[in-house]
Amino acid sequence: MTEQKYTKIKKRDWAETRAHSSWQVFKIMAEFVDGFDTLARIGPCITIFGSARTKPDSKYYNLAVEIAKRLCEEGFGVITGGGPGIMEAGNKGANLANGISVGLNIELPFEQGTNAYVSSKFNINFDHFFVRKVMFAKYSQGFIMMPGGWGTMDEFFEIATLIQTKKFTQTPMICMGKEYWGGLFDWMKKTMCEEHQNISPEDLDLIQIFETSDEAVSYIQEFYTHHKLQHNF
Repeated sequence: MTEQKYTKIKKRDWAETRAHSSWQVFKIMAEFVDGFDTLARIGPCITIFGSARTKPDSKYYNLAVEIAKRLCEEGFGVITGGGPGIMEAGNKGANLANGISVGLNIELPFEQGTNAYVSSKFNINFDHFFVRKVMFAKYSQGFIMMPGGWGTMDEFFEIATLIQTKKFTQTPMICMGKEYWGGLFDWMKKTMCEEHQNISPEDLDLIQIFETSDEAVSYIQEFYTHHKLQHNF
């Protein structure tokens, strides 16, 4: 193929891409509108993040159930990604307490599908990760990070960055399980903070590591004796 023909093909493909992008804006807007309209009605909620692969016999699955149940007994609702694993555990705990149980699902080629414990009126399906993450960030009055994979780490660092940069109000952020999170925090303290000064010591204070549901729920209760419940932006 000559360079001239190749250039023509590229220009044609790019023109088609531009046309598709223009129409895609409307689909993205529709996802935002649907999310804002639904979540504006849920009241104060805590998001529980974690792996879709966690099995029901895992200690972290049961810990997520317990935390979610207790949060709902204290008047909060629970938001998860709506899928299996830790997400299912969070919605199950909310369901056991007859609390608000929200699922922000995402269409994936594997591992995803709405769990049975999400309230039908608070079940939203997204095509775009970035729209979904805006919903988590805006409507959660706290974030509990259970052990998870790349998706959980993506959510972990995005929320930590938003809190650190004060793009929304200071919000409780909790990691459950030192055996899982301890190595990451040691690296952040030693390498990111002390060796390279890419973060400050006080940045690490924005995130707590706990082992029990008592610690997590008590921390959130205490936090909101001194802070106003409100949307993050």
